[in-house]
Amino acid sequence: MPRSKSSKKWLDEHFADRFVQASQQDGYRSRAAYKLLALNEKDHFLKPDMNVVDLGAAPGGWTQVVSDLLKEQGKIFALDRLPMDHFPGVTVLEGDFTEQNVLDQLLDALAGEQIDVVLSDMAPNMSGQKSMDQIRSMHLVELALDFAVQTLKPGGVFVTKVFQGAGFEAWLQTVRNHFATVKSRKPEASRARSAETYIVAQGFK
Repeated sequence: MPRSKSSKKWLDEHFADRFVQASQQDGYRSRAAYKLLALNEKDHFLKPDMNVVDLGAAPGGWTQVVSDLLKEQGKIFALDRLPMDHFPGVTVLEGDFTEQNVLDQLLDALAGEQIDVVLSDMAPNMSGQKSMDQIRSMHLVELALDFAVQTLKPGGVFVTKVFQGAGFEAWLQTVRNHFATVKSRKPEASRARSAETYIVAQGFK
């Protein structure tokens, strides 16, 4: 079946993207790696000997960055509903984070360990219906925040992708209630036309 014009345009733009090209040269699994690298360069929240959870991890760009920065110290738990190739020393779980049994599997894997950093690059499959997509997106970040509050140690860090729209301001106020500092970031690798932004919340109370 021939590709549609919009599909061909997206592919042409994708492979011309300098971050896509850089990820191929640098050996990263996805261009998203450069988003996390930029966030960490600004806010310095990833260090060796940490316990880190990566939600929405596939294909593994963020997990790869975390693994490099932790220098094989600490523990990394990566979860996605899509299959993901394993990394040495990383606990990889496959399942839908919105399902209770999958959350229970992740909590079992943590085995009571308190977490230093919770990362979430989760996003719903977009339907094209803006209001519905926003509701589904906010549901994911609400679940991610609940998980962070449940598992972070005092002083811990929560970093998540979020789309601004209905429900965002109320959710952001809840984040501020739980963390000492909350910053909004737009990494260079985040496409300008994308409504995504990243929240870096540090100093879990």
